Amino acid sequence: MKTRKQIAAEKKRCNSHNCAQAILHTYADVAGISEEAAMNIAGAFGGGMGCMEGTCGALVGAGLVLGLANKDKVKSMKQMRQVMTKFQERNGATQCKLLKGVGTKVMLRECPDCVADAAEFLEEELNQ
Repeated sequence: MKTRKQIAAEKKRCNSHNCAQAILHTYADVAGISEEAAMNIAGAFGGGMGCMEGTCGALVGAGLVLGLANKDKVKSMKQMRQVMTKFQERNGATQCKLLKGVGTKVMLRECPDCVADAAEFLEEELNQ
């Protein structure tokens, strides 16, 4: 049986979802929304928001899940900080274009792996 981390990464790997959609769709039940709503909500957050200029979409998806699941701004922000810190430590960046090596020609992490990492760290926070 595949883990949610593996399921989310596969959704990105097969290009059926952007990074944010891969996370939110995989955790739609936890977030309390339909899979269709998850796809629509996260639809604009692929490519690091603004053509790789912003935060990795997988992290955006994790933040959406935390907010919807917790319904508590303070708790969600604290957990999101933990997710982002762990992601930064593992991957060296949280910004899409840096992860993809845009401008540096040094790719730090591929999208499916970013999705897997975000899912892993999200689950750690959800299980607390």
